[in-house]
Amino acid sequence: MKRALFLIGTFIMLIYLFQSGAANAYVTTAGDQIYIVDQTGEKWNVTQAKAIGFDPHRFQHGIGRNAFTTLKDSNLKNKPSFLRDYRIIGIANESEAQAYSVLKLSGHEIANTTLGSQPIAVGY
Repeated sequence: MKRALFLIGTFIMLIYLFQSGAANAYVTTAGDQIYIVDQTGEKWNVTQAKAIGFDPHRFQHGIGRNAFTTLKDSNLKNKPSFLRDYRIIGIANESEAQAYSVLKLSGHEIANTTLGSQPIAVGY
């Protein structure tokens, strides 16, 4: 019985490993440029990250562009309410500062917005 359970567990683990995106994602180079390739085949240039000490082989290669819904400005702007113990991500330039609720970002991971007239993406 123990042997059968071991074989079934091993089989399930092998199926999981072969179907996970890690097998489809990899690191490649083109000249002096270093890229990670996500599960959809899109290349992401990580040359600068490598130059400052990151190991591209340790990156999580991702599920690809547009794999989740981003928040738009209309979803981010709330009317002021009573204060709670929220974690935020803040950003500022010379004339403006904004804060983004981690609670809201946790379900979407990125928000497309603007700071002044500059478009930005806030990621969590």
